[in-house]
Amino acid sequence: MSEQVSVAKEDFQVTAIDESVDRTQPDPSGRRACDRKTNVLVVGQTPPPMVGQWIMIEKILNAEYQRLNLFHVRMAFSDNVEQIGGVTVGKIFHLFSVIAKIWIARFRHRAEVLYYPPAGPNLVPVLRDIIILASTRWLFRGVAFHFHAGGVSSIYTRLPWLIKPLFKLAYNNADVGIQLSNLNPPDSEALSCRKHFVIPNGIDDVFDEFSNEDARHQVPEILFVGMIRETKGVFVLLEACHILRSRGIEFKLKLVGGLDSNQTQEKVDRLIDQYELRDQVELTGILRGDAKWQAYASADIFCFPTHYESESFGLVVIEAMQFELPVVATDWRAVPEIVRDGETGILVPVHSAQDLASALAKLIQDPELAETMGKYGREVFLERFTNAPFTAQLEEALCQAIGDS
Repeated sequence: MSEQVSVAKEDFQVTAIDESVDRTQPDPSGRRACDRKTNVLVVGQTPPPMVGQWIMIEKILNAEYQRLNLFHVRMAFSDNVEQIGGVTVGKIFHLFSVIAKIWIARFRHRAEVLYYPPAGPNLVPVLRDIIILASTRWLFRGVAFHFHAGGVSSIYTRLPWLIKPLFKLAYNNADVGIQLSNLNPPDSEALSCRKHFVIPNGIDDVFDEFSNEDARHQVPEILFVGMIRETKGVFVLLEACHILRSRGIEFKLKLVGGLDSNQTQEKVDRLIDQYELRDQVELTGILRGDAKWQAYASADIFCFPTHYESESFGLVVIEAMQFELPVVATDWRAVPEIVRDGETGILVPVHSAQDLASALAKLIQDPELAETMGKYGREVFLERFTNAPFTAQLEEALCQAIGDS
């Protein structure tokens, strides 16, 4: 039996839970929720920049619901990837602006439920959450936390003692906690959410609009999409490409995404020169809309060697699966629930350039295996990760935020 973290009266403690309980279902003691249309206030950032969590919040806002009306207070703490997690005077002013807008929207729209995506285990965003939630969550009849970023509960023991009571005030005892995978840190239970849901992300299927077999390359192209940073595994991927090159294996690598800092830019450039990969590696920057889908459509293998501390799902993985791409990824957080090792792709340990290179080499050298895995991956995508079931399950979870016990 795996261990889950729960909030004791004074501190976080590790305790075993009964895994026979279906965590995707609401507490059976609650009566039928959302007997009428319920107004929900969604507080969260939407693109830009193009970050998986913010893409999903935009999708949630644009979806159609039978029992919910959604209203939005947009966070805009970061205009680009480099600004994420930093502190500026502008962000401090924006923080109080967000709080004021939540108050206004709560009464203007008669919102009963607050939908909020908690931060990952990073101090600055957690302090931001504490200020916002302590100032606003008590205004609402129900509170739903959607853990797009994983691991916020793990920061509690590292907080100064003066901050710990405020952390509990802000984060503990929400009505609903929504996680993206059973393999993620158990934030919903650790923060004592009253009802727990596990809902994997879902996206619209655009494969038929953009698929183009003629666009595939004679030299196999490996595609990475995501934030260009160390913990997304980019440095390990470049080392794996060096190993492929030393074995005489032909390939191209396309890195799609924004760099998180000038230091990362400098190290990527240095590694490309060190490994003599200038002819193999292309950095495109952030691609949006049609350009992003065309990058998937023209690739041969998708690689996602993440060990990102806030990783909770890996939206780009299901984007790749819809385009029949075999996936080489790390055995990290939710990824093993998305990628079926040996069937839709290959999973490797984190930080292992040798294992990553071997997996990529296997698919490059066996295109029939790569094609079989890719086609099965699309079947899994259609079965589990499309938009309709995601929206239906999310609607049910948000309705449960005001179900009377």
